[in-house]
Amino acid sequence: MTGPLDGGSRGDRDPGEPTPSLRIPGPRPAGDDLDPPEADTGPDRAPEAEGVRGSGPAPGPGIPRLTHKVLKSLLGAWALSACSAAETGLVEDHLTECAPCAEEALRLRDAVGLLHAEGNLDLDPLLRSRVLEDCLGRRPARVPVPGWAAPYDAETARLDALLRDIGPQDWHAPVRLQWFQHERAAFRRTTVAGVMGHLMTVDGVVAAALGLDDPLGHGAPADPTDRTENFWRAATPPPTRALHEPWRELNHTLIRTVSFAGRGVAELSVTYGEFALPLRDALLERAFECWIHGTDIAEAVAYPYKPPSGPHLHAMIDLGARLLPGALALRRRAGLAGPARHLVTAGSPGRSLHLLVEGLGGGDWYIPLDSPAALGCPELSVGEVALDAVEFCQVVAGRVSPEDAAAGQDGDREAIRDVLFAAAAMSRL
Repeated sequence: MTGPLDGGSRGDRDPGEPTPSLRIPGPRPAGDDLDPPEADTGPDRAPEAEGVRGSGPAPGPGIPRLTHKVLKSLLGAWALSACSAAETGLVEDHLTECAPCAEEALRLRDAVGLLHAEGNLDLDPLLRSRVLEDCLGRRPARVPVPGWAAPYDAETARLDALLRDIGPQDWHAPVRLQWFQHERAAFRRTTVAGVMGHLMTVDGVVAAALGLDDPLGHGAPADPTDRTENFWRAATPPPTRALHEPWRELNHTLIRTVSFAGRGVAELSVTYGEFALPLRDALLERAFECWIHGTDIAEAVAYPYKPPSGPHLHAMIDLGARLLPGALALRRRAGLAGPARHLVTAGSPGRSLHLLVEGLGGGDWYIPLDSPAALGCPELSVGEVALDAVEFCQVVAGRVSPEDAAAGQDGDREAIRDVLFAAAAMSRL
């Protein structure tokens, strides 16, 4: 019902009937919907003398009067602002005198207000945590998930949602894994299914530490890289989406176990071959790797994937900052970092580098440079390096070279280089 008013003749007009100079555009009303000449006093025409007005005030010269039936049929178009100017005037005049139509018009306008523009159908990755938070606020869980296990719970849930959204063929999409090894970037090609096999086999280290069944069976190596290589070699035919449910069930089992185990379990040692972490840090490390490899998968299948929530991202960065002194000491023993300059006793303040991580989840850390047991402090800081939170995590994951990190640097350049390379050295397959 758009377009200007225009004139014209009707091919079905009775001979001799006057031709109106204007008509309402759009679908032509039926013969009984257009008010006939005043001489006609049929059922759709109520004489003015009787005080019945079914079509509002008299329209302007040359504009035909519309019956109540036609005006009511225009209410939907009027609510959507799809009527022409002439139709809008006739409808609004009618609404001032017809209470049933006025009520219907209000209902239609309210319904139009519920219509929304087309939006993104992808769920907010934080939706699950918000719903759970609201539910638990109303009815707390009898056995809540420990706070230190929440990042792992959240990141496995986000990756599970991604995997449920992709198609069967996407499980065979190529993925390039990258990490930092021997002072340069290392690469390995696999598939989405291969990545999920890698995640499940390394989660098995945590499962074994808790006394649960190891997905690789009894006697499997503890080193994450060896475990992954063994799994990939033994996978004949290549891994498929059949890995999804076993991986997810393992996540649930780990969360249930630590939730029921009590406080002491947080300090349980989890051995990764050459190094070990307390369980609370091991699950945080698993959450970090789940996010990083979730991003690898998302890029391979063109799926939107955001970083973790601020508190969870902050916890992951804090873990990386706490592990940096040990990684720096390992590089120093291998002759890959500058010598220690001022050794101090364990727990004493020592020469430090200020690590400033900006953005969501960021913060300030002071990294001891000469001894992993020293205490970092601002008073003995010899330099500062500033990075975005996500970029710092990408350096730790080996996705961004320490030389290419867009870092703001000030002070001792050797200390800054040593810390950035130590961060990258923590990455692995």
